[in-house]
This record gives sequence, structure tokens and C-alpha cells, in this order.
Amino acid sequence: MTERTIAILEKLVSFDTTSRNSNLALIDWVEGELAAQGLSSVRTYDDAGVKANLLTTIGPADAPGYVLSGHTDVVPVDGQAWTSDPFRLTRRGDRLYGRGACDMKGFLASCLAGVPRMLERPLARPIHLAFSYDEEVGCLGVPRLIARMGEAGLAPAACFVGEPTSMQVVVAHKTKVSYRAVVTGKSVHSALAPQGVNAVDYAARLVVHLQEIGRRLAAGPSDALFDVPVSTAHTGVIAGGTALNIVPEHCEFLFEFRTLPDVDVDALVAEMQAYARDVLEPEMRAVDPATGIRLEWLSGFPGLDTTPEAEVVGLAKRLAGRNDHGKVAYGTEAGLFFAAGVPTVVVGPGSIEQAHKPDEYIAVGELARCDVFVDRLIDHCAA
Repeated sequence: MTERTIAILEKLVSFDTTSRNSNLALIDWVEGELAAQGLSSVRTYDDAGVKANLLTTIGPADAPGYVLSGHTDVVPVDGQAWTSDPFRLTRRGDRLYGRGACDMKGFLASCLAGVPRMLERPLARPIHLAFSYDEEVGCLGVPRLIARMGEAGLAPAACFVGEPTSMQVVVAHKTKVSYRAVVTGKSVHSALAPQGVNAVDYAARLVVHLQEIGRRLAAGPSDALFDVPVSTAHTGVIAGGTALNIVPEHCEFLFEFRTLPDVDVDALVAEMQAYARDVLEPEMRAVDPATGIRLEWLSGFPGLDTTPEAEVVGLAKRLAGRNDHGKVAYGTEAGLFFAAGVPTVVVGPGSIEQAHKPDEYIAVGELARCDVFVDRLIDHCAA
């Protein structure tokens, strides 16, 4: 079946589904391929109607079954030094190069390649193909897909999210929230600096406070099963000011927290807000009441924290042919399925080390292992 998987992957990679673009051309193609096999699918759109999730059920919808979940969007290739066309699957030896080959169109291809066998069995328990949009920019699409599953009365027994884990079963990942801090100061000539409110200075103090939180988090709690065993705080982008001889009126920066399951991320955000409100703003407003600091939520997703003893973990290990499990620092849509009450793990082909990089690739052997996973799931659902 792997050659069929590769052929499907070649088609999927050819669609430039970078998150800033529409994914509808890919969705149209997938829906058409499924319709040609007698299957109907349901779409849920974003507000602008230019992106869509796709949900397809194979087997009896009124029985508890299994979700194979993956996102259709990919990260940009801008500024990356590719040695081949990123939107044309290129084979070199046992590696298949292309944007999304690893993250995570390889998994989607394997799922689609298994559909004919799903239809042949037939299935006593359904398999739901759940393909989403805008995972790479904050898991924006999958909440609508999950809501649509609920509206349809689907009650999955478990969900497998196929992010690249080298087919290791991942039982937990961190919670993530990202924010924009907007600092409004008072602009004056730099010769009169004490009469102004320097937005860059106050933004810097808030960044330093974030750094202090990060140092505290680095001291624990910790969990050695995670690839990064502690919670983290991070500033990624900062911008402010217009000229050296002008006290800056505006500065903003982007920051995030990634926390272990037992760390309260809301409390960390509240600490940032309290420092801005109780320490920085009184100083700023003593000079000008119109100044201040605003924290704007950008995106986030809940963590995944499936107990290793859960039935879904044992099943995933049998399907993957592995006895181990792990935990990861990066986030996935699995946390949202988990929060919706669906037992969930992450397991998929390819290495996360290849994701988001120039010359992203997936090994043919990884696709073959995923094909075996899907085949064994089909056998499980037909039993």
C-alpha cells in the first residue's frame, strides 16, 4: 500500500496550503477522491469561507469508533534554502522531500490510502477522517470540527492525532498560550525625556519580569518524560520607537508560556497582568494618565495529559508495534480532543526534527510503518 500512499502524498504536497493561503483546493481534491469511493463528507468553514475542515465517516456512525486527525496547513517556505521545489514531492533514495511531507501530509496520505480497505472489510466500528485547517497558527480550525462531530452525535472511543512522532505513542504535551503586550507611552523630544513615558523602557521591564518567571519555571516542577522537562516562558518579537531623539510612544512584544499539565498557565498570565497593572502603570500614569499596558490574547491550546494506563494508549502501542511512550513540548490538536472528552494520543510518521525546516522530508519506511498502523486499526474495527 505504501506506493499508493506516496502517490497520494505527491498530490497533497502539490497544494500550497501555507496557513496564510486557502486550503480549499486540497479539500476539494480529497473530498472528490472520497466521493468517487461512495463516501460523503461534511465541511466546516472559517468565518471568511476560504478555509475548511473535512469530516468523513467510514462505517456505522452510531457506534463508537476512532478518529484519525490531521491538519492540512503547512508553515511558510519564505527565506528557506530548499534544494528542490518545496511543493513538488522529490524522492532521493528512501527520503521524500517536500513541504508538509513530514508535518503532516504523510499521515493524511496514509489515512487516505487505507480507505479502500476500510470499505472492503466492512467495519463494525467507524473510522472518522478529521482533516483541519490552521493548526500551525494556533489550532484555529479544529474546534469547529470537534463541535460538528458533537452536533452529528458522534461519540468516538478514541482519537489518534498523526503529528510526526516517529510512530512513538505520545501521551502528553504542554499547554500553550501566546499574547501580545501593547505598551502606550508619551512621546517627547529625547532632550525632555523625563517629561515623557518611554514605551520601550516599560516594555523592557515587562520582558525582564517574564524572564524572571521563566527562571522560576526552570527550577521546577519537572517531568523527565518531556523532551523539555520544565515549563517555559519566551519572548519572540519586540518592536517600538521611531528615532533615537524621540521618546517612544509605542512598543509591543509577543510572548508565550508552554506549561506542564500540573502548572496553572492562567496564573502565570495573571502574574504578568498584575505586574503591569500594579507596578508599571502607576509610574507611567503619574506622568500621563493616558498611558498604559494591554495584554492581548493571540492563540492557545490546552495540554494533553492522557494517563499511560488508558485503553487508548495500550491500543495505540499495539497498532504501532511499540511498547514505549513519550511526552513532548510542542503542542497539537490532541489537547482539544482531550478537552472535549475524547481519549487521545499523538502518533504519526516522520520525525519532528524535520518539521518546519528547509528540505523537509519523510522516510519511506516511516510511511510504511504508518500504513501498518492504519491496517491494524482497520482490522481492530472490523473485529
